Amino acid sequence: MAVVAESQQESEYIASLARLHRDIKPENLLVGLQGELKIADFGWSVHTFNRRQTMCGTLDYLPPEMVESVQHDASVDIWSLGVLCYEFLYGVPPFEAKLIVLSSFIACHS
Repeated sequence: MAVVAESQQESEYIASLARLHRDIKPENLLVGLQGELKIADFGWSVHTFNRRQTMCGTLDYLPPEMVESVQHDASVDIWSLGVLCYEFLYGVPPFEAKLIVLSSFIACHS
């Protein structure tokens, strides 16, 4: 689980810069030639010292705060790391079936 440990360190570094990534997932992790891990795709990231209420990111990795449309902080990236860890262990995201229903709900109500 070295990938998860390095992802955690990267996430802590991002948070220390007052930045929320908000879309940590396997597709956004890059591995260098020496095996170093980098987090990529900062399209949903935001630089802020305040809590946010925007719902964004990839549905399989959304934390409860975003699903419930309540304010969130850097803890959303920690949630994504937990989902990432589960997916590395079991091969599928833990909330995939429920989020299919959620994505249909969002599509119908946007």
